[in-house]
Amino acid sequence: MKEISLNLGNLNEVFPDEFTQEQIAKGKTLFLKRLSEGAHKFYSGKIQTVPKAPVPGFNWFNVWYTPGVSKVSTDIRDRNDSSFELTNRGNLVAVVSDSTRVLGDGDCTPSGGLGVMEGKAFLMKYLGGVDGVALCIDSKDENGKNDPERIIQFVKMVQHSFGAINLEDISQPNCYRVLDVLREECEIPVWHDDAQGTACVTLAGVINALKLAGKKIGDVRIVLNGAGASNTTIARLLIADGADPAKMILFDTKGSLHPDRKDCECDKRFYRKWELCQSTNPGKIPTIEEAMKNADVLISLSTPGPDVIKRPWIKSMASKSVVFCCANPVPEIYPYAAKEEGAFIVATGRGDFPNQVNNSIGFPGILKGALLVRARKITDNMAIRAAHSLADYAESRGISPENIVPNMEEAGVFPHEAADVAMQAIADGVARITMTREEAFEKATKDIEHSRSLTRSLMDNGFIEQPPIEMIKAALTWAIEQVK
Repeated sequence: MKEISLNLGNLNEVFPDEFTQEQIAKGKTLFLKRLSEGAHKFYSGKIQTVPKAPVPGFNWFNVWYTPGVSKVSTDIRDRNDSSFELTNRGNLVAVVSDSTRVLGDGDCTPSGGLGVMEGKAFLMKYLGGVDGVALCIDSKDENGKNDPERIIQFVKMVQHSFGAINLEDISQPNCYRVLDVLREECEIPVWHDDAQGTACVTLAGVINALKLAGKKIGDVRIVLNGAGASNTTIARLLIADGADPAKMILFDTKGSLHPDRKDCECDKRFYRKWELCQSTNPGKIPTIEEAMKNADVLISLSTPGPDVIKRPWIKSMASKSVVFCCANPVPEIYPYAAKEEGAFIVATGRGDFPNQVNNSIGFPGILKGALLVRARKITDNMAIRAAHSLADYAESRGISPENIVPNMEEAGVFPHEAADVAMQAIADGVARITMTREEAFEKATKDIEHSRSLTRSLMDNGFIEQPPIEMIKAALTWAIEQVK
C-alpha cells in the first residue's frame, strides 16, 4: 500500500494489498464521499465571483457602475442582442434544478442540489472557459406537488440574464416537458445535461466501442436498462445516428417497453417512453434475461449496484459485447466482474475505472460552442455532432478497449468539440453570428486556457489553499476501516 498523493492519482494502490477488487471499489466510493464532505466544508463550497475588469482607481467605479453604465443600459434597451457584447451574458450559463433527482440520492430539497450545481459550474469554468451560476429552485405548488410549469416559468423569466440554460437533476416525467417546452419557447439554448449530455457522451463511447468490436451501429442488438431521461434520450440519439429501433429493447421498473404498454400510452406525461414503445421491441420480449441473450450492447442507467446487472446476463451476450453500466456512485456491475464474464469493452460513469462515460467531457465544450455563435437553441444535430467530435478526437490519438473516449485531462478535446458544435449551429440556422471553425477553435482555446491559468494563479499565490493532506489521509483511513 502506497502513501496517498495530493492529486489523488493513485487511488487503486492506496488500499491494503489483501483487499479484493470489490473491497477496493467500495473503499474508493466511501473515501471520495468522506473527502468530498470534508473538502466542501473546508472551502465553504467551490465557486466564487471574481471580477474580469480592472480597477486602476476608484473613479473607475463611475465607469463600471453609475453614471457611466447608464449608456450600456440604453444600448441594450435599443438592441437587446448587444447584451451579449456589453455584459458577461454571452459567456454565462444558469445551472437550474429543483433538486428532485440528485445523482442517485433522489429528492434532496432545493438547496440539497447546490453541491452538484456548483460542481457543474466549476467544470464549465475549468474545462470549457464558461461562467456558471447555480440556481436551485422550489418547484412545489400549493399542494406540495412538484410542478414543471413553475420551472418553465422561472427559466423563461431569467433567460434574459444568461447565454444558455443547463437543466439538471429534475425528476421524470417533469424533465421531459420542461426541456421540450423551453427548447422551443426560450431565446437561448436550453440543455438538459442528464438527458442530452449523457446521451451525447454515451453515443461517442458506443461509436468507438463498435469500431473496436468490428460492428456497425445499424446491425447490433441493443438493450437499455432503465427508461428515464438519460436512456430514453440515448435511445433517440442512437436511432437518429443509425441504430435500428427494431433491434433495441428498453426496460423500466415494470418491464420491457413495447407497443402493448398501455400504461405508457395512457400517461401522457411519459410521452417519450410511449414514442419508444411504438418503435422498439416489436417482438415484445418481456424479460431482461431473455433480451440480453446474444445482445451486442448493454447500456444501463438504473439503480446503483453492484449486483443490479447479473453475471449470467453478461455471459449470455454476443461475442465482443459492449457493456455500459453508468449508475452512480456504484455501477450496476463492477467492470472486473463484467470482464470476467466475457465483456469486450466495459464503461462506467466513474473516473476511477477505465472508460468513464461522463457528461464532464460533453457539456463544457457543447455549451461553449453554442455560446460562441450565440445560438438560439441546441439541436439534436448539434448533440450528435458533439458525439462524433468526441469519438473522432479519441480515435485521432488512439483508442483501445480500455480507452474509448477522451477524459477531462485532455484539454484539447474541449475547443475541438466547441468548434464542431458551433459549426453545426451555423449549419442548422440557429446561430445569431457566424465565424469560421478556426476562429471558433482559437476563441475556445484562449478562453479555456485563461480559465485554467486563473485557477493556477490563485493557487500559486495562496488565494486558493491546497487541500490539507491530513484531511485526505483521515478520509482514507476511515474508508479502509469501514470496508475491513
